Amino acid sequence: MTFFLLLVLSLTASRPAHPVHTSVTQMQYNVAEKTFEVSLRIFTDDLEEALTKENNNQRVHLSDKDTNGPLIERYLRKHFGLTTPGRQRKPFKYLGKEAEVDATWIYVEIPYSEPVQGSSLQQSVLLDLFDDQINLVNVSYLSEKKTVLFRKNTTQQVLSW
Repeated sequence: MTFFLLLVLSLTASRPAHPVHTSVTQMQYNVAEKTFEVSLRIFTDDLEEALTKENNNQRVHLSDKDTNGPLIERYLRKHFGLTTPGRQRKPFKYLGKEAEVDATWIYVEIPYSEPVQGSSLQQSVLLDLFDDQINLVNVSYLSEKKTVLFRKNTTQQVLSW
């Protein structure tokens, strides 16, 4: 019985918290406000690791009541953005975050009145940490919906409609 218990403990201890490294981003265009409403869903343990690295290796722990908003915003400004066809990077407003059981939702808003055709989207969150990281971005613009995929060597994509 002891051997069985040790075997189970060793197998579960060596397994990662989750076997895949994936984030999902939703971008919904609000016609009345001329903004993209953006929500990013990232595994909390992965985000904490990225923020710890960003924070000079001082351990970051995320919760609903933490004060890590400025650190999250700084990290996101490096790794997420929308650029117009004229190559102007659009500023975004960081709205906040909320925790789920194993994931963190981050909310931003991007004012955007230019045509989306030919715009460039950057989504390199966690790509510097995990070789197998995949970032899916679901973009809803007017009546069109597209999914854009980002990987280690594909951190920017041109949007086409």
